[in-house]
Amino acid sequence: MSTFAESLSDPGSLASIFAAIAMFATITSVMLPALKGDKLETRLKAVTSQREKLRRASRAALEQKGLKREAKGTISQISKRLDLQKVLEDPNIAAKLEQAGLRGPKPLTIFYFCRFILPFVGAIGMFLYIFFVNDHDLTTIPKYGSILFGAAAGFYAPNMYVGNIASKRQQSIMRAFPDALDMMLICVESGMSIEMAFAKVGAEIGSASVELAEELQITTAELSYLAERRQAYENLAKRTGHDGVKAVTMALIQGERYGTPLGDALRTMSKENRDMRMSEAEQKAAALPAKLTVPMILFFLPVLFLVVLGPAYIKITAMNAEKAAGG
Repeated sequence: MSTFAESLSDPGSLASIFAAIAMFATITSVMLPALKGDKLETRLKAVTSQREKLRRASRAALEQKGLKREAKGTISQISKRLDLQKVLEDPNIAAKLEQAGLRGPKPLTIFYFCRFILPFVGAIGMFLYIFFVNDHDLTTIPKYGSILFGAAAGFYAPNMYVGNIASKRQQSIMRAFPDALDMMLICVESGMSIEMAFAKVGAEIGSASVELAEELQITTAELSYLAERRQAYENLAKRTGHDGVKAVTMALIQGERYGTPLGDALRTMSKENRDMRMSEAEQKAAALPAKLTVPMILFFLPVLFLVVLGPAYIKITAMNAEKAAGG
């Protein structure tokens, strides 16, 4: 113990101890940042992992929906043998089917099969109605003209059906689209990536519009596996077919190309789409009096004339009866 105390009192020993402590502190200060690790690298790895999970989930969802499966069945075989897609080719029908939510080869095959078979059904139906069910006193030309009308109606019926579904789907999407932009703005400003923002909004907006939720989920999947993100935005604009969605996708494309803040663009587009929705509601309200004119003429005016003129007619009839009895 005395030897240790003497060594501490020795100036040379004290200098050695202080030098060792200083060396240990220097080594610790140099090595400590390396021991802590790179937080940025860790966050990037977490983002990459989350992106891979999102890509796998999106691909699984697409495969489950059958977007890549080939059409099979009797209708498909008939269409292939008759080559209906080439005979009855319509360059706009593929985009129209996507806007109606009918994706994949199967709806396209069914559409061309219906376009092929329905003219015969319409013509045969009109023929049976005119010549057997209700034989009208018509000449030959009107009878055969009615048959041609049935065939033409059967030919254009699939287009009208698909157009009606696409219109209803577009209305459902645009009613909820401004709210979806507000939610997307919150997600982006909170630090989420655009893929995660699309996925989050697509999961939350389903209660307001199932169609819009489906489109956002498909866009999330396309952002994950397409070579160019611009193609995913353009596909979203094509599937919806609305000017408001096209403007938003153009803003997103320009934001990623030039590095402009997405928050400002989404805030502006949300206000514009909300104003657009209000303008459409005002147009419908302004057109309501003109639409009510025909129902009022057919249903309200006859009843009004009956209520106003009925008592006068009854009184005049009674007075004429009294005069006839007195005379």
